[in-house]
Amino acid sequence: MEGHYNKVKSGALVLKGEKKKKKKKKRDRSSEREEGRDRSEKKMKKNPFMEDMKMNGGWWLAENYHHIVGPVALQFSNGAYMKALDNGKFVLGAPHGQGEGPDPEEMLMAMKSGDSKISLKSGYDKYLSVDKGARLVGISDAVGNNEMFEPVFQDGKMALLGPNGRFMTANDEDFIVFNKDRVSDTEIIKLRSNREREDMKKAEIPEEMRGTLSQVETKFVKKFQKFQDHKLRINQSGVHELIDARRDGKLHETLLDRREKMKSDRMCK
Repeated sequence: MEGHYNKVKSGALVLKGEKKKKKKKKRDRSSEREEGRDRSEKKMKKNPFMEDMKMNGGWWLAENYHHIVGPVALQFSNGAYMKALDNGKFVLGAPHGQGEGPDPEEMLMAMKSGDSKISLKSGYDKYLSVDKGARLVGISDAVGNNEMFEPVFQDGKMALLGPNGRFMTANDEDFIVFNKDRVSDTEIIKLRSNREREDMKKAEIPEEMRGTLSQVETKFVKKFQKFQDHKLRINQSGVHELIDARRDGKLHETLLDRREKMKSDRMCK
């Protein structure tokens, strides 16, 4: 008798008329985890340029002459910006906190004036120039030779050369002057701008391309597949192929190929 009991399979009690429940197969999420890991690693790799811009209230660092046009601000090595006074003189402003941009009195308008030179206009609608005492002043109504400045770039750093042939700095009283024949750390200037650059414009991502790769493929199928039998057909090859395709810049082409294999796409053969 005991031997007969040993042959009986143990399991849950099933009542008459009750259907057996099928065990759900666990989805293989290894590919999705790998995809999420790739996104996390990309987020960890911070862009120094964007981080610097964020630290300065959205004002990015000009790296060449072609960047200098429109609204600008001149920042010294201590992080303070050059500030315009209502008497036409310029001084070193107060330091700013993290994430703060320049104040309105510290903003200028830059315009190109000849080969490699610029002219600057203050918020008081006056052009900047250098007086006989080598002090920077904003009192001119038009641009002449004395209102032209030359940004000098070298080794990723910049200094501003005045019309008197000397470099800009701040004196002991924090007034802005052009009296240095050579460039040291105190003459290094960061020229910042908040103008939108063409290479910084974010490309608009179509709605069907947003989300995980599995979600992207599902949205593509829903958008283009014919539903004569009301069944959604998804390629069962997994997302490994899509991960490689997106890395190679061929995601859209690969999605088309995968849908073509399902033979239900009205845009494919």
